[in-house]
Amino acid sequence: MRTVTLGIASRADTKRRMAAAFAGEAQGAFISFASVDLLWRVLSARRWDIIQAVAGQGELSIREVARRVGRDVKAVHGDVTALLDAGVLDRTAQGVVFPYDAVHVDFTLRAA
Repeated sequence: MRTVTLGIASRADTKRRMAAAFAGEAQGAFISFASVDLLWRVLSARRWDIIQAVAGQGELSIREVARRVGRDVKAVHGDVTALLDAGVLDRTAQGVVFPYDAVHVDFTLRAA
């Protein structure tokens, strides 16, 4: 099963992970956000619905994604565009794809 980890990472953390990958150390699949606020802004409840509907399903047209989540094509197009811009979905010749079967969200909430 292909799992992607969504999390919070500083630029330094991302550079360390990249350096380790270039040195041949397996890192797994990561999509990092600069803050928890940004993660939740990009991954709204409706966008989570989209991710759930497309995970492991191969290439889907935006019209098919809208049908699967029971929403208007125009509204889904806007959410899909945001997920593409964030690197969560990939664009294909036929539409979009989420090339993972599972999502792991990883961040720590610390006391203020």
